[in-house]
Amino acid sequence: MAIRRILAVDNAADLAILKQVSKDVPAVDDALRALMDDMLETMYDAPGIGLAAVQVGELVNVIVMDLAREGEEPAPRYFVNPKITWESEELFEYEEGCLSVPEVYDAVERPAKVKISYLNYQGEAVEEEASDLYAVCIQHEMDHLKGVLFIDHLSRLKRDRAISKVKKARRAA
Repeated sequence: MAIRRILAVDNAADLAILKQVSKDVPAVDDALRALMDDMLETMYDAPGIGLAAVQVGELVNVIVMDLAREGEEPAPRYFVNPKITWESEELFEYEEGCLSVPEVYDAVERPAKVKISYLNYQGEAVEEEASDLYAVCIQHEMDHLKGVLFIDHLSRLKRDRAISKVKKARRAA
């Protein structure tokens, strides 16, 4: 396993990759599992609760996530070719952040519940319902697979401020 560099919005080349649409993978094999292992290690190191493959420069529909709270046993989840098959009309607002937009947090409104289908780490088909933080996180990460960042859900002014904040923080570091 290896820690990979997370692409960030303050780098034009990174942003160009982050804005691309990822593609489904034909099968879950050892090479894909190695990528997912690297992604999980990268996410834990950052630290974060979710990471899409595009954030480490791989344009494939793969997400890793772990919503375990601090002090709880890790509970890694792997999503290959995830699809939302249903979403509730009820909305849920959550203050989101993103490893590709470091130190920026803002409220985003999304469906409170979604049904998803995906392949797991073993390549088995899974269907389940997600709600609250789990639903927010899966939608946030799936947006990445479509080239959408959480700041794209904000007003242009807030989005521009967010990118400026990231650039300023990088210069100060």
